[in-house]
Amino acid sequence: MNWLYWSILSAIFAAATALLAKVGVSGVDSNLATAIRTTVVVVFTWAIAIGFEAHRGWSALSGRNWLFLILSGLATGLSWLCYFRALQLGPASSVAPIDKLSVVLVALGAWLLLGERLTPMKLGGITMIAAGALVLALAR
Repeated sequence: MNWLYWSILSAIFAAATALLAKVGVSGVDSNLATAIRTTVVVVFTWAIAIGFEAHRGWSALSGRNWLFLILSGLATGLSWLCYFRALQLGPASSVAPIDKLSVVLVALGAWLLLGERLTPMKLGGITMIAAGALVLALAR
């Protein structure tokens, strides 16, 4: 299976996350809801890592791996805290498109920080994603 297959599955599960979370945060502190979700993610992903024996690669991690994985984890936590609070305050059909502006930010960041090519086609796609997200989020 290639990256496209996994990306499609990721989008499906991300959509389910938004819909399930919107119901789950109703009447609950968004920080507590995020903590519960995160606990489930931690247990679930460790079970998968151990089940597939991926935990054996622990010793191969470099200091650089640790640094960037820890920073990524902190960014994920902050993203989830903000996302759950936004879901609590706004409609899922508006919150999710704004959250997906991360696609635009990733494309621009990959170009600026990782040296990935930003072709006219990609720039057009970025523009359409940004416009589409704003239209979806602001439409009544």
